[in-house]
Amino acid sequence: MDYPKLFTVGPVYVRPEILQEMSMQMFSHRSEEYVVGHGSVIEKLGKLMLTKNDIFLYTSSATGIMESAARNCINNKVLCCVNGAFSKRFSQVCEKNGKEVEVLEKPLGQSITPEELDRALETTEVDSVTIVHNETSSGVMAPLKELTKVAKQHNVLTIVDTVSSMGGAEVRVDKWGIDVCLFSVQKCLAIPPGLAVASVSKAALERSEDAQNKGLYFDMVQLKKYAEKHHTPATPPIPQIFALNRQLDFIFEEGLENVWKRHKEVSDYVKERCEEFNFKLFPEKEVASQTMSCIDTQGVDAVEMLKEMKKQGYVIANGYKDLKQSTFRVGNMGNVYMHDAVEMLDKMEEVLEERGWKRQES
Repeated sequence: MDYPKLFTVGPVYVRPEILQEMSMQMFSHRSEEYVVGHGSVIEKLGKLMLTKNDIFLYTSSATGIMESAARNCINNKVLCCVNGAFSKRFSQVCEKNGKEVEVLEKPLGQSITPEELDRALETTEVDSVTIVHNETSSGVMAPLKELTKVAKQHNVLTIVDTVSSMGGAEVRVDKWGIDVCLFSVQKCLAIPPGLAVASVSKAALERSEDAQNKGLYFDMVQLKKYAEKHHTPATPPIPQIFALNRQLDFIFEEGLENVWKRHKEVSDYVKERCEEFNFKLFPEKEVASQTMSCIDTQGVDAVEMLKEMKKQGYVIANGYKDLKQSTFRVGNMGNVYMHDAVEMLDKMEEVLEERGWKRQES
């Protein structure tokens, strides 16, 4: 069977070698074989995340880690940086877990600036800040290094969603002072969904020790107790863990900084080529993501165009919710290389010309 080529924002294309790794026969998650594999993947994740903090494997999606962070690391009140659908959802997670939430919000396509965060923290009493590094609803990548620096100056915990940036863009957990750095594996790590990862600082774990009503499944103290023995409290998704172990080998063979560079080069090409079609970048250019592109079609029906592209064997993500008809999102996460982007955009140009959708510059 010929599978369509994926340019989605997750889940993404998975290498055949990774699928093969996941086809192994199962064994006990309390066996020595599992302990060795768990220890290996944790060591490699530390190199990926550039951290010496504790790293926990969560048997959930990344939303589970958001709930875990809310229950374990927010004492009373949190400031949530919101500039799109997923950063807004992070604020809702905090609220639904009983925390008082203050929102610092910017319109779609824009990012909160360090100066804005600084002013907000000067005028409110919070103990934590949530930040979404890469807002996939609008294609914005926040200036994470600068935002976490401001948060640290105000002595608040930083809880950062790197779901669609970890492994595809520069993230330096220890150097940038990220207390909880969370992601799932189906984006830039290019593993089938079902596993999420978080690094947790000493300060965050101290919060967890004193936290009340934090539940059982996502208790960070419990997670640390098991992680010290290379285990998880509950049954983990063993195939995903061993697949991640192998995928990290591929990343380090290419070189972590080379992987970051590749993502940026492919992303830049997608944006430049789409502008040649007289489309327009939806977010402000200086904060545009390097793992995806949100493109405004300038009047072309994005839904119809993507249907045509799917017929040609290319699956591209729709615009998110209210942006569905007017934008599309090209993911270049994980295993997308320059030749993949060139091939897909050549086909898009053909489709636009055949349907009379490609407009000439005025």
